Amino acid sequence: MTQPSGGTPPPPAEGAPPPPAAPAPEHGVYVHVPFCAHRCDYCAFATFTDRAHLVDAYLDALVRDVERAVAAGMPRATSVFVGGGTPTHVPADGLARVIRAIPAAPGAEITVECNPDDVTPALMETYAAAGVDRVSIGVQSTVAHVLASLGRRHGPAAVAPAVRAARAAGIARVNLDVIYGAAGETLDDWRRTLDDVVALGPSHVSAYGLTVEAGTPLALEPARHPDDDDQADKYDLADEVLVAAGLANYEISNWSRPGDECRHNLTYWRQGNYDGFGSAAHSHRDGRRWWNVRTPERYIELVAAGRAPESAGETLDDATRRLEGLQLRLRMREGVPASAFEEGELAEMDGDGLVAVRDGRATLTRPGRRLANAVALRLRA
Repeated sequence: MTQPSGGTPPPPAEGAPPPPAAPAPEHGVYVHVPFCAHRCDYCAFATFTDRAHLVDAYLDALVRDVERAVAAGMPRATSVFVGGGTPTHVPADGLARVIRAIPAAPGAEITVECNPDDVTPALMETYAAAGVDRVSIGVQSTVAHVLASLGRRHGPAAVAPAVRAARAAGIARVNLDVIYGAAGETLDDWRRTLDDVVALGPSHVSAYGLTVEAGTPLALEPARHPDDDDQADKYDLADEVLVAAGLANYEISNWSRPGDECRHNLTYWRQGNYDGFGSAAHSHRDGRRWWNVRTPERYIELVAAGRAPESAGETLDDATRRLEGLQLRLRMREGVPASAFEEGELAEMDGDGLVAVRDGRATLTRPGRRLANAVALRLRA
């Protein structure tokens, strides 16, 4: 029987199962671990190599901060991402305690970034027991002289045992993180890294062009800066090799097997809500974003005093938020509505092979992905 407009739906028949509950909205949790044994030449993150004496107090502060947020009504996490810094540089049982403190929704994705040199079977087993179902291993390159150029300390031989240890512990979802464009890296070197990565059968690969960040050792040596044309060639090669291996590009720098896209990063790219814990961690809630104090000492101090560790924040107006949303979605496989571009500019970019237009949506082609920032400047909110 047709329900009259505006009427009350009839009750379910006696004995009928209740309707399925609507899925909970995506809510991410990011945990920042700011400790490293060594800072890489290109790294500008909030990491410290001289604060190991703070590790235990910092982990305690993370647990306390999470518990405060839970008491204040933080939603259950649909994804958790532990990054750094080097999460594997702190005791595994201490990090597991932090992860367990975070209320996770059923089926939540829980990822920990790993340095290959730190990975052992026992460490992976501890993570898995805490609910970790995904690891992101910082390979960067499988060529020794390229790793040295990047200022990395691990050797190529550490990668395969790390992948095996994760899988032996039951962590089947493995991301391998690589960087192209280091000084002295040839196209053949990069091909070797890609071939080695594919041979390990990852479920996901993140491949980033080396960038020069102010204040890093790399920034002080112009002779080591990456070349744009070289990076373009290496991006094209990455896409060819990874797609041929069954890893589809779903965001400019990310490829995955079907269903193995990084759920946590999708929350970022779709402007979802997330809470950040730890020094320098960022959070977002419905257009307001904020970030924590940068140093672990200050974070520990504020949490111990029962004070919020927020350093600063901002609230986006509607137009800015819409434009940022388009800029983020443009980077992704789903693209943006074709109406987000002026008709003449869209036709020009289509003719230049930078975008493809289909079913009312505009998506970046491979050449367009390489020039994504220039294309994004033409978006209109």
